[in-house]
Amino acid sequence: MNSAKRILLPQPVEVEAVALLEGAGCEIVTAADPKPETVIPLLPDAEAIILRTGIKITRDLITRAKNLKIIARTGGGVDNVDVAAATEKGVIVTSNVGVNTISVVEHALSLILALSKQLPLMDRSVRTDRFSVRFQNLPRDLRGQTLGLMGFGRIGSTLGESCRQVFGMKVLAYDPFLPDDLKRSVGNGVEFVALETLFSRSDIISIHIPLTEGTRHAVGAKELAMMKPEALLINTSRGPIVDEAALAKALQEKKIGGAGLDVLEQEPPAADSKLLKLDNVILTPHTAALTRECVIRMATEAADCVIDALQGKEPLNIANRDVLKNKRWSELASR
Repeated sequence: MNSAKRILLPQPVEVEAVALLEGAGCEIVTAADPKPETVIPLLPDAEAIILRTGIKITRDLITRAKNLKIIARTGGGVDNVDVAAATEKGVIVTSNVGVNTISVVEHALSLILALSKQLPLMDRSVRTDRFSVRFQNLPRDLRGQTLGLMGFGRIGSTLGESCRQVFGMKVLAYDPFLPDDLKRSVGNGVEFVALETLFSRSDIISIHIPLTEGTRHAVGAKELAMMKPEALLINTSRGPIVDEAALAKALQEKKIGGAGLDVLEQEPPAADSKLLKLDNVILTPHTAALTRECVIRMATEAADCVIDALQGKEPLNIANRDVLKNKRWSELASR
């Protein structure tokens, strides 16, 4: 780069990503906190934003960033970016599609195993002199169980393959957006079914779909009522996909066996959230992709996207490819 390009970080990123940016001659400005009122004064001179989850880049913020060329997410989703507004303003939006796959799969599998083997209950029982709980035979085997995948992208398909190969589980999938030729290419290991079939036949349902207006509360009272009484619900995707009030009611009334949630409708949850008082749910703080290794991968890939775009090269994983029609990017070197 001939002159320093100003990169705005609403939240700090890993030192490995900072080193990449500094090595490319970038000037890094880190906000004191990710609140809009803190970030707004820093927007006019920013040519790029590396974005985590602490703030939503709205149309108003994009309009204020007169020199902005790229917003690079450090995660797989872009639901905290007004992508339409960015496209209108000629701003590229990228995401880390695929970089967090194995980390999220491992976390989903951890929730499945912890619930199936009743690990929280077993731990509490040993600590409270109820060792005899071992004779109640509460844990369940995964072998022979049916896993239902709501979404069959990178994460869902990898989880399904892992459960099928390691535990001999049957795998059902619901994904109306997956092309038929890709469904056929999966082979006999996965049965693609309607949503109603997925919820009624699965012993474990794991959610792997993006949050859109069409998927908000996609899992509500109707879907939960279809589940088997001992079935488990896992969500490592986005909290608002599940109607939390309906889920809390189903768990409270023991209509389903349990839930493992890495994401919630409100993060962090309100102090009076009913989920916090239930023993048949495991809650983790949106940390599936936040392993030591994965955060470095996400941050460095986002930094690479910024460097590529500002050096006139097409970055990876552009979420709004229509933006390339903007004359600003007419000389962008394609991959």
